[in-house]
Amino acid sequence: MKINSQRNENLLFVNTLEELVSTSFEGKINALSWKREIEGDYEEIVHAFEFQKNIIEIDPADLKNLTLSEAGSKARNTLLNDYELLQYHGASPVLNIIKYYEEDTSFPFFPTDVYSYHVDRSPIATDTFLCTYFGSPSELIPNEQAIQKITIPEIREQLLTLFEGESTEFESILSEHFFDLHYEAKPNIIPFQAEIGHIWRLAVEHPSSKVLPCVHRAPRENGKKRLLLIC
Repeated sequence: MKINSQRNENLLFVNTLEELVSTSFEGKINALSWKREIEGDYEEIVHAFEFQKNIIEIDPADLKNLTLSEAGSKARNTLLNDYELLQYHGASPVLNIIKYYEEDTSFPFFPTDVYSYHVDRSPIATDTFLCTYFGSPSELIPNEQAIQKITIPEIREQLLTLFEGESTEFESILSEHFFDLHYEAKPNIIPFQAEIGHIWRLAVEHPSSKVLPCVHRAPRENGKKRLLLIC
């Protein structure tokens, strides 16, 4: 039987952006979601930008200059409003259209790109905010359903071999290469989908954090672009 991680004890839903930014992470709670319904045609905005790169950042000024349908205009208003509200609350939001992320091939047995379950880390107190408006949403799993990959014996052995058994510096090497941030889901886990249109706030590993960081990953796009706000 598969475990349905939709029953996620790490997650708390709130009703407003003010609650989202002011509610403290406590106990097991390390992910908050402003649950809401959004209106408009976000796919129209995605198709309004042509680019060859795998990711582009949308400048709000360029967004304002688009000629859009009524549905597209509603979507634009939501994007700009979210952008400005998060700025008002001290965040530094970025709007991206994503074809795909670059994959890490440096260590084939241990990729450290965003398609791998991972946590975010910062030297200062901060949180990660994100919202997917179009495309596949991000995926979250509860901490108790994740295993830190560097603790898996066969993986740790490969890492020790890779770095020639430099035991005195081994833990520092793991941190420098971000290996310690990556996790593997336990068998038969179904990830929690960070639903479209909701703004999510995820706990980050930092020196003053009182909770575990949120384990998450980017979805495979499978040829479909994503429209994402992140900060």
